[in-house]
Amino acid sequence: MTFDAQTIKYLVIDILASTIPLATPLILAAVGGVFSDRSGVVNIGIEGMILIGSFTGVLTSYYTRNPWLGFLMAGLSGCLTAWFHALASIKYKANQTVSGVAVNIMATALTGFLLKAIFDRAGQTERVVKLARWTIPVIKDIPIVGEIIGSGPPPVYIAFIVVALAHIVMFKTVLGLRIRACGEHPEAADTAGVNVALIRYGCVMMSGFLAGLAGGTLSLGELSLFKEGMSAGKGYIALAAVIFGRWTPVGAMWASLLFALADAIQLIAQNWGFTLIPQEFMLMFPYVVTMAALAGIIGRSTGPAASGKPYVRRGV
Repeated sequence: MTFDAQTIKYLVIDILASTIPLATPLILAAVGGVFSDRSGVVNIGIEGMILIGSFTGVLTSYYTRNPWLGFLMAGLSGCLTAWFHALASIKYKANQTVSGVAVNIMATALTGFLLKAIFDRAGQTERVVKLARWTIPVIKDIPIVGEIIGSGPPPVYIAFIVVALAHIVMFKTVLGLRIRACGEHPEAADTAGVNVALIRYGCVMMSGFLAGLAGGTLSLGELSLFKEGMSAGKGYIALAAVIFGRWTPVGAMWASLLFALADAIQLIAQNWGFTLIPQEFMLMFPYVVTMAALAGIIGRSTGPAASGKPYVRRGV
């Protein structure tokens, strides 16, 4: 293959155009993770919530032929799943890592069982009605930019709106101050009259809702079906994006884009027929980038002081 200027241009556009949709579920899940961690609850169960959302979205679209209702139900199912994690972590003071891992195991088993029970087939569901692509009138006509972000599934644009709203809520409102206080010093927040448990419940369930939307993005935005295990580690990568992004919505977005870029590079490399590097190593590339990024940031980044620690009110 000859790498002239025109070929390089198309290659770069192809990579960037693939990066944005690949980053969308990571962005949604990572922003949810920021809310949960900032309130003091580590949500390891994001992976399972994505999986539950993926299946629920397809199931709803299958019976109603309404992908938007499916997308909404995907978020609500993730929210419900997160409630179980919140109940175990906040009310019963369970180990948050163990509770999150239990959610992931449960989601894998439950979706596999329901797939067989409802669709009477293994591996994947039948195809359903998916979300129609949006085309942005002005942006689509801009050279290069239009080819990258001028058209795409609706969750792509929703994700960036979510980032902006999350940043405003977290750093520009009283609610955001209370969320951060619950994750840094819950005793002080409690003394100031903040209901720590209520804030944490709300943030964990918001995390689940966004993770469910991430799942709906996978099954109704990119594809039009559910595959067993289709979350494929994206929940864990989203958690890495939370840490790499220093527990901020905007930082989590940029980290998600970085990890998605690595994924896009390996996909495009295969599509363009690059054979110098074995395919197995290319498939590892996004995860290697994730681990390398975390290795460089851990130790120099400090998360919320009370994250992962159950809060017990004094005298209770």
